[in-house]
Parts: sequence; structure tokens; C-alpha cells
Amino acid sequence: MQIHVVQKNESIDSIAKTYGTTVKDIVDANDIPNPSNLVVGQTMVIPIIGSFYTVKPGDSLYSIAQRIGVTAQQIAAANRIPVNQRLQAGLRLYIPPGKKRKAEFNGYVEPRGTSVPPSIENSAREAAPYLTYLAPFSFHVNRDGTLKPPLLNNFPEIARSNKNVLMMVINNQEQDQFSDELGRILLNDMNVQDKFLNNIVATAKQYGFRDIHFDFEYLRPVDRDNYSRFLRKAKARFTKEGWFMSTALAPKTSANQKGKWYEGHDYKAHGEISDFVVIMTYEWGYSGGPAMAVSPIDQVRRVLEYAVTDIPSNKILMGQNLYGYDWTLPFVQGTVAKAVSPQQAIQLAAEHNVPIQYDQKAQAPFFKYKDKEGKQHEVWFEDARSIQAKFDLIKELNLRGMSYWKLGLPFPQNWLLITENFEVEKKAP
Repeated sequence: MQIHVVQKNESIDSIAKTYGTTVKDIVDANDIPNPSNLVVGQTMVIPIIGSFYTVKPGDSLYSIAQRIGVTAQQIAAANRIPVNQRLQAGLRLYIPPGKKRKAEFNGYVEPRGTSVPPSIENSAREAAPYLTYLAPFSFHVNRDGTLKPPLLNNFPEIARSNKNVLMMVINNQEQDQFSDELGRILLNDMNVQDKFLNNIVATAKQYGFRDIHFDFEYLRPVDRDNYSRFLRKAKARFTKEGWFMSTALAPKTSANQKGKWYEGHDYKAHGEISDFVVIMTYEWGYSGGPAMAVSPIDQVRRVLEYAVTDIPSNKILMGQNLYGYDWTLPFVQGTVAKAVSPQQAIQLAAEHNVPIQYDQKAQAPFFKYKDKEGKQHEVWFEDARSIQAKFDLIKELNLRGMSYWKLGLPFPQNWLLITENFEVEKKAP
């Protein structure tokens, strides 16, 4: 597959001719919302076998091969040139498909309210073939150790049909806020804790959960070791049932990082105890803050490069957002940006006739526009380039895979690129 960035005066027809494919194939693959009104800077994945690479100054077949994951000999043979040929900048090379490594993918799904919207369930069905784990979010715990389930609807059936491990996500929220007091009770009161574990086991057997996933956040710093002890106890219990156990971790860059979101999480202990962890490498740009990339790759890299020093890399799932935000400018504290899918972001750029730019440091697309009321907006979102950059980082650091927060906002390019880069592990029977 080829990632193509729309240039000035290009049309969907001219792009199809460039790659020897059809307009229908490109539109269908990307679910392009604006085929007759493409935006400069818009990306699309071209559904062809292999890809093309334009030579840059200083490139050799060997340096290109090292970055892309095929051999110099394979590139030379595909382009009928000597393997040691000096390359001229601007030369377009065909890159044959490389060998895919196995990876695991998780998708959280969070229906809210009193029923599951069809759009959320359909999104789960569409994503499930590309997932190892499907994670309905989430079971809430009461202070007596009993559980309040999320809306499960047809998610267990979707998981079974697609050989997804159904993930039982459990958090320490009260009134939709993470509670350090609830965490204190669950981690320190042994009677409540034992009842809590008994209820987890009974519920997991009832619904067919095979991974128990703890998302305990905003814990008291003094409960850091208590959390680790609890996880050891839980892991021993779940191992007897033949289940996985995983945890969600705040994005730390050092072992002793200060702050209530960080101090309760001991990376080294979680890496030793859990079967795998999800590191929440997103929300640098968040709905209540100033406009910026949601998961800038320079910040993601800092977190993950620290993480692999304390946690085996093959236990780490990189957290990834499937959404962006539309901020009204100038940013005012207390205002909230609107969440947008990549498809919605492209439509916005097309409607307002503004080009999509790309921040090389953050490896993220963005644009600005003025609404009907004359207010300025700034939109940061995800596209094929930003996701490919994250997939390259997974390969570089030899991570286990990626975990998505959250299903429901369409991003078809992501799923296309999973199949281009990886062989998805399926662990359910």
C-alpha cells in the first residue's frame, strides 16, 4: 500500500492513474468523504501491492532497505538495477512487500447512557477483525467490592465471532471521576479486596472474559506498593483460571515522576507481574487544554523509551487515539474542544477550503479555519502518516502492539495500515 499526500491541482482521477488503480478502489478503501473536492495535504492509502519511494539526497538502497524492512537486494531486483547503483534524488523506486511481524491490537469501546448506539456496535464489528482484544469500558467497583457492569450488548458475541479475547476493564471511578479513596479501600481492606476478586472471577466466567484489565488511576502515592501487591495476588488467582491479566499505565518518563496520575504506578512491578500493559500515550492535546497534537510522536517516544528500560518491550501496547479535537481560538481556560474523527476533520477542511498542514516534530496533521461567526479554529487529528509513524516506532522498539482509545470515530486508513504492517495475533480459541 502507498500513502499519498494530495498536492495542488490533483484530482482523484489523476491520483488513480498515477498508481495504476481505480477511483472506486481508492474511494472505497479510504471511505473518502470529499472525492470531488480534495484538500491539499489530505492523505489517502492507495490499495496497491507494495509501495513507491522517492529517493532523497544521500539515500542508498541499503539505507532505504534498513528503514523500510526489506533487503537492498529485493529493491534492486524489483527495479532491475544493480544493488550498488548510486541513486539520484527524485528517482521513484518500487518497494516490494516486506515480511510482516506479528503484533497485538486492543480496542476499547465505551458506550455511554442507557443503550448502545448502533454506530458504536457497528464500529466494533468493523474493527474486530483487526483486533486481538476487545475491551468494553468499563466495570465500576463499589466500595463493598461489588461490580457495576458496563453496557455489554453484543460485544461478547462480536469478540467470539472474530476470535478476540474479551477484556474485562475495571477501574476505580465514582461519579465518572477516578477516586483515590475507592482505590485506598480496594487496595488496603482485605475483606473488601477478597470479595472484589471473587466477584471478578464470577463475572468473568459469566460473560467469557479472558483478560482482566485494571485501569486504576489517581491513586495515592502511598498505595503504589499496595497496588503492586494486589496485582500479584490477582495474577495468581487469574492464572489458575487460565486468564491473562493486564494493566493501564499513565505515560511516565521517569520512575519517580511526581503527580497524582503517575506516583501510584510502578512500571517495573507492573512489567514483572502483568502479562502486558497499555501505556496511555495520548492526551497531550486534550479537550480542556490548548490546541496541540493529541499524541505527538516526540512525547510518545520519550515515554516509551523510558518504559522499555523498566518493562519488557514485548509486554507493552502503545496507547493511540482514534480522534482529534477542534479548538476555538483563542484558547480560554474552562472551554472544551470538540472531538472529531479523522473523516470529520477532512470534511471540515474541505468545507472551509483550507489546506491540511503536517507538523514534522509531532508527526501530526492540523489546519486552521474560520467559522460562519468569524471565530478562528485549530484542528489536530490523525492521518495515515501519523499512524505509520507510530507503527514504525512499534517496530523500532519491538513493542507488543497498539491499544486504541476508542472505537466509534471512523478512521479506515488505520485498519488498512495494520494489515500492511503487521500480522494480527488472534489468541481466542
